[in-house]
Amino acid sequence: MSSGISFARLPTISTEEILSHMSDPRVAEHMPLLGSPWGEAELRGFVAAKEACWKRDGLGHWAILFNGIYVGWGGFQKEGDEWDFGLVLKPEFFGLGRRIAQKAIEFAIADERIPFVTFLLPPSRKSRGALDRIGAYFVGEVEYDGARFLKYRLDTPQS
Repeated sequence: MSSGISFARLPTISTEEILSHMSDPRVAEHMPLLGSPWGEAELRGFVAAKEACWKRDGLGHWAILFNGIYVGWGGFQKEGDEWDFGLVLKPEFFGLGRRIAQKAIEFAIADERIPFVTFLLPPSRKSRGALDRIGAYFVGEVEYDGARFLKYRLDTPQS
């Protein structure tokens, strides 16, 4: 693949790799739902929850690879009738976010189950220009599991 970006299932990534990623304070800074530091039990619960989404909805979060190297996780999670897109990269790969999101959005456009995509950003994320560039628009503020988020929506061409 020319872009070097590929998606795999989270259980294919080593526990140490994901724990290291999710223990980085630069990642935690923009994840209000992260809570306390992760150990193996929290990681097992996280992966099990993401795999349950795949079983329930036929889609979920992926491990994201760049040239075969784990760079983060993200993907689509069904929240009610909406498909929410999330992306959590290792800090040294933050620059790949736009390319990864573009590939994922192309996936959503091709999937007739996804008439639109939502994005929940913590207010700590000051730069939202990427959402403007792809045509997402601000819906409003929402509370999710006790944390405040800024909600955006991107209509896919089939909607």
